[in-house]
Amino acid sequence: MPLNPDAVGATSDPVERSWTSKDCLLYAIGVGAGQLDPVNEELAFTTENSQDVPQQVLPTFAVIAGMAGMGAMSKAGTFDMTMMVHGEQGVRLYRPLPVEGTVRVTGKITGIYDKGSGGVIATASEAVDAMTGEPMFTTTASLFVRGEGGWGGDRGPSSSANAAPDRAPDHEVTYETRRDQTLVYRLSGDRNPLHSDPSFAALAGFDRPILHGLCTYGFTGRALLHTLCGSDPARFVSMDARFSKPVMPGDALTVKMWVDGTSAVFQTVRQDGDVVVDQGRCEFRS
Repeated sequence: MPLNPDAVGATSDPVERSWTSKDCLLYAIGVGAGQLDPVNEELAFTTENSQDVPQQVLPTFAVIAGMAGMGAMSKAGTFDMTMMVHGEQGVRLYRPLPVEGTVRVTGKITGIYDKGSGGVIATASEAVDAMTGEPMFTTTASLFVRGEGGWGGDRGPSSSANAAPDRAPDHEVTYETRRDQTLVYRLSGDRNPLHSDPSFAALAGFDRPILHGLCTYGFTGRALLHTLCGSDPARFVSMDARFSKPVMPGDALTVKMWVDGTSAVFQTVRQDGDVVVDQGRCEFRS
């Protein structure tokens, strides 16, 4: 059987991941920061030499640093990687990310589920400061592998706890993606040709390359940071979301937020009204 349910609980060896000021700036531009910013809301995330604002790091940059913990995936079985799509993503930060740093990341397979038409591999990566051992962040992911279900295994959790309320959102923020957005975002490390090569995208059933799910995640995280946290990364605690439909470079993304105290449910919607990020929840400090 290609997927190996016995791999649940398997961990990767700790892997170190370092980043620089330039990596953080490149990521910020890759998720649209700095476009049409008349009040310099994002100056801290897009430049390192402002006389007025010290450089800061977008909280969702943790998903880039956390990829170092994906080594545990090799124990999940053998399957066609082109059949795998990103289902869910989460990040929890224990302190703001430094502009330059090194973390030691350990990955773990937390679940392998049978969804009938495919299988789901759930993972978690714990990152600690490589120098001090202090926890820095945790990332979680759920990966759906088409055609790898049907062995009669556990279907896994299914919850609508983060469903959008039946009322108007408290906040809405719209960002435009660029036609070349994927070409910038991929420089942060995700070189999957699905997002850059038209021929490869056609094999997957798309008429042109699609936006990285984690790029959409980063656009969404920016809206949450500026709207709920006053642009202060120290107030951003966690973000969990489910990817529901693909986004094309050039699409407009509207993030809708329903606030309840120090948490908010959110959705991200394309200009045609289709929900592309669903079941989202963000926790923040007041």
